[in-house]
Amino acid sequence: MIYHFSLYSAGITAGAFLIILGLIGLIKPDLASVAQRFPRSRVAGIVLLTICLIWTFWLVATIQMGEFSSFRRPLLIALPIGYVLALLFVDEFLAVRALGIICLLAAEPLLDAAFLRYETSRLLVTVFAYLLIVAGLFWVAIPYLLRDQINWSARSAFRWRCLHAIALIYGGVILGFTFTQY
Repeated sequence: MIYHFSLYSAGITAGAFLIILGLIGLIKPDLASVAQRFPRSRVAGIVLLTICLIWTFWLVATIQMGEFSSFRRPLLIALPIGYVLALLFVDEFLAVRALGIICLLAAEPLLDAAFLRYETSRLLVTVFAYLLIVAGLFWVAIPYLLRDQINWSARSAFRWRCLHAIALIYGGVILGFTFTQY
């Protein structure tokens, strides 16, 4: 185990994240224009990529690598070099790619918390983790998809609010099961 989160804390984190995301989208539907500018935002890309660097650096520095432990030092040297190279040469959709990496990194603690648990409701957290993985893989490999997804959801206020209402309800269900079953 890399992370030592219980299913309770993972459920609270995932549920609170979805509820906050859903509430923001429902209360402020005019944030759709801000979301449409996100994929090409250089500042957001730098901030998110820096978070990715710190998180990945910490993981590589602390995890048990077994027979690959001889690769630890080269990886710790390559990570900051790759970060600088990405900042210099990846201008297109840097924020989307960094968000995809964060989704991939964030899915592992959720899956780790639900591993070998017997509650059927753990699948709510697991499904959310796999949605993060699929989204992260697509956003890293095909970053213009997030731009298209945002444009599609922001095309009408009804569509924007429906998607955020789904996130709010799903987060509420996760929190409900977290407080009653985990």
